[in-house]
Amino acid sequence: MTHTATVDWQRAAAQFTDNQYSRGHRWRFDGGAEVAASASPQIVPVPWSDPAAVDPEEAFVAALSSCHMLWFLSLAAKRSLRVNRYLDDAVGEMGPNEAGRLVMRTVTQRPRIEWDRVPPDLATVRDLHAAAHHECFLANSVRTEVLVVTDL
Repeated sequence: MTHTATVDWQRAAAQFTDNQYSRGHRWRFDGGAEVAASASPQIVPVPWSDPAAVDPEEAFVAALSSCHMLWFLSLAAKRSLRVNRYLDDAVGEMGPNEAGRLVMRTVTQRPRIEWDRVPPDLATVRDLHAAAHHECFLANSVRTEVLVVTDL
């Protein structure tokens, strides 16, 4: 399997060598989706970053959360457990690693699920989340600690 994305940035009229240039750029995906992207304004100040655009760090958090959700939904469906809504306000925490480099240290997911009928017991929900975490390609691909906090 191969997955592609096109990242497109242009200097425009900025001098560039003074480090005062826009970090705004576009992400384009094979299905036609296009996303405004930028450096995080927490890292590069406005006006050289775009706070309305998606930054790589929040995209990383969203990708991990999305991967987990897709596996969770698939596993729930296989158990004939019907989900009406899945909502996760995932949070990534950055900090230094053992070498002092800034990294995404943890991603904490706090999924809330609305079930179609009576929700399964907490043990079943936790089992589904554990299995989804185990199957998620992205969680299996990173060194970041990915935590899934489940409550009913």
